[in-house]
Amino acid sequence: MSLTVLFMPESAYGPTNNSIGIGDILRRRGHRVVFAAEASWKGKLAALGFEEDLVDLAPPAEEEQDAGQFWKDFIRETAPEYRKSTLEQLETVTKPIWESLIDGVKYCEPQLKAIIERVQPDVIVEDNVITFPALLTAGKKFVRIVSCNPLEVRGENIAPVFSGLPAADRGEWEAFRAEYERTHRELWDSFNEWCVEQGTEPLPDLDFIHEGDLNLYVFPEILDYVADRPLGAGWHRLDSSVRETDEPFELPFQRGEGALVYFSLGSLGSSDVELMQRVIDVLATTPHQFIVSKGPLHEEIKLADNMWGAEFLPQTKIIPLCDLVITHGGNNTTTEALHFGKPMILLPLFWDQYDNAQRVDELGYGVRLSTYGFTDEELTGALDRLLGDTSLRDRLAAAGEEIRGRDGLRKAADLIEEIGQK
Repeated sequence: MSLTVLFMPESAYGPTNNSIGIGDILRRRGHRVVFAAEASWKGKLAALGFEEDLVDLAPPAEEEQDAGQFWKDFIRETAPEYRKSTLEQLETVTKPIWESLIDGVKYCEPQLKAIIERVQPDVIVEDNVITFPALLTAGKKFVRIVSCNPLEVRGENIAPVFSGLPAADRGEWEAFRAEYERTHRELWDSFNEWCVEQGTEPLPDLDFIHEGDLNLYVFPEILDYVADRPLGAGWHRLDSSVRETDEPFELPFQRGEGALVYFSLGSLGSSDVELMQRVIDVLATTPHQFIVSKGPLHEEIKLADNMWGAEFLPQTKIIPLCDLVITHGGNNTTTEALHFGKPMILLPLFWDQYDNAQRVDELGYGVRLSTYGFTDEELTGALDRLLGDTSLRDRLAAAGEEIRGRDGLRKAADLIEEIGQK
């Protein structure tokens, strides 16, 4: 039976690319796949064979915007706050992100209702961190995808989400939870009340999103928290969800004798040009070669002679060619690095990036550094140590093979098909 599946991903590249990967499998199986993405994605999804029925999350800009422009602007404006601790960021970064998300939810609620009326989906798939009531009250099968760190699904025996705190030391957990309560209780109360007015069930306490009829989360088993926080039968892990829509890639330079390293702070983190340049200048002193994802402000970033880069890169085609990944710890890049069995150096900035960086570090699959406080020697030392650890690289290669064999992309498509045909 052919299904109509409506995807609504967050406007950032990570969740949208994840939905693109799953949607492409469904489309190739003969299902109708429609994207209710944010309006700045216009044309980019249609070019991949999907239908577009897009939404504005704020009054439309007078000029056409780049995909995800809202969040790029947000990052640029709030970048100074990333030098603060995760506890301090709750007030100055995390809460303002929730406030912006809530504004978008409220603004697009009537648009979403109209889209659902037009599209008549069998299944609605949301890859986001916040509830859109129209998606829940439509009377359709609802699938929630968590493509951020799964600490988002809380538990007493796991560190609080957004904290980046270690699993083995609970000393600061309660203080972080108390500060989250202090900074977010009023905002959550107001949003929960509004959601119920729109016809949803009450939200779980201090969570901004409901569970779905089906819940998928993207996170490799080797990093997972389920031993300390079991999940219900409605939850399914995708060890990875690596899209197959990226363009083919061939190295535009000759490999040297050193390692080949991929460096990306994500589409948002790369907007911090000062940080990008700092990392690049240190890497320039090493004997290795680097591929750099330069991001939206690419013209302001100056690469060294041992580097090549561009504004946009087909990441899923580049990581397999490399020996190591330097990343902000976004969930997509973290899971893709492990999918291809690569060690990581992590420089987290905000949101769940600290949680991913901490998890990779504490389990020994990479090194978390202080993003704004690292010394030249710490970065080059981590590089040398990880590249020289043949035992780790062998373990990661084997883990990557196992993750790829689990084929999270097709597992997700199978589960969405299954619930749509019930």
